[in-house]
Amino acid sequence: METIRMVDLKGQYDKIQEEVDTAVIDVIRSTQYINGSEVKNFQKDFEEYLGVKHVIPCANGTDALQVAMMGLGLKPGDEVITTSFTFVATVEVIALLGLTPVLVDVLPDTYNIDPESVKKAITPKTKAIVPVHLFGQCVDMKPLLELARQHNLHIIEDNAQAIGADYIFEDGNRQKAGTIGDVGCTSFFPSKNLGCYGDGGAVFTNDDELAQKLRVIVNHGMQERYYHDSVGVNSRLDSIQAAILRVKLRRLDEYCAARRIAADFYDHAFKDHPRISTPARSEFSTHVFHQYTLKIKGLDQFELQNFLKEKGVPAMIYYPVPMHMQKAYKSERYKEGDFPVTEMLSKSVISLPMHTELDEEQLSYITSSVLEYMDKDK
Repeated sequence: METIRMVDLKGQYDKIQEEVDTAVIDVIRSTQYINGSEVKNFQKDFEEYLGVKHVIPCANGTDALQVAMMGLGLKPGDEVITTSFTFVATVEVIALLGLTPVLVDVLPDTYNIDPESVKKAITPKTKAIVPVHLFGQCVDMKPLLELARQHNLHIIEDNAQAIGADYIFEDGNRQKAGTIGDVGCTSFFPSKNLGCYGDGGAVFTNDDELAQKLRVIVNHGMQERYYHDSVGVNSRLDSIQAAILRVKLRRLDEYCAARRIAADFYDHAFKDHPRISTPARSEFSTHVFHQYTLKIKGLDQFELQNFLKEKGVPAMIYYPVPMHMQKAYKSERYKEGDFPVTEMLSKSVISLPMHTELDEEQLSYITSSVLEYMDKDK
């Protein structure tokens, strides 16, 4: 059996090596390393894939969030509502810009932001909501869109983990995750479903005026060279990474399908186990399984992680400390116990290997190892 990896980038690369190598060498030969033709080509390809008018590539997913908030004109003191059960970048950029992060609880089945909690958190200072499409499926966007309309709020979708997922409206129409609110953001970190071989990110929107602001912001606030009309940042996707992403974008749906097959295997193996809850799959969203995350009952998640490590099975715990309990983001607004679902999840979730190269032998070994631990006290 091949070594089991949390993410098998080597196995994935082996299958596309010739195309990737050719694409990278072509960029090197062109010497167009910054804002070259491959960046423009990837931008167009990604716009077509997402069905969105404007993609603005940038340096990483954290920058994408920051640039989006800058483009929307959020000011220090403005309140931005988001989830406490997320990677730090979501909250980090809010704090960096002098905005006020307002954290809320999540749903126990999907781990995504709870619309009712968002509703209760809205104040006259609230200017934006940042739903995080966690682990590979969409937040329920319909109630958030209605809240945004009622209160004149912006919606910034953190889509770093659900690129390729579809949100399904009641009438059956579909939109890609990240294209539903005012602006969407994603990361091309190597382990993502669509990952490059370094850092990278993008912002996307259907708003022409906002798109122009975003393009200026990522380029030092500069529309015409050496004329700076606004405060900006230096945040660019380099041409080599864009070339790699073009190759992988053509296979994104194939990659997502492979992840679903692995998830189906896991679901079947753990079905009806009294100590295991498998990930919910929403009726309003497809799932691209950036992570396959279990909830375990009555056992220690770190003990299971160590047991699996000894068996040669990597596993990760996302996220052991919620944002409202992190030292950097503690606030008088919150105390331990305020977000019971988030705190329960932080103590009970564990993510198993999930990538495009998992085979049945590996999946059988992973699931039998998990079940061995879960049933060890019987």
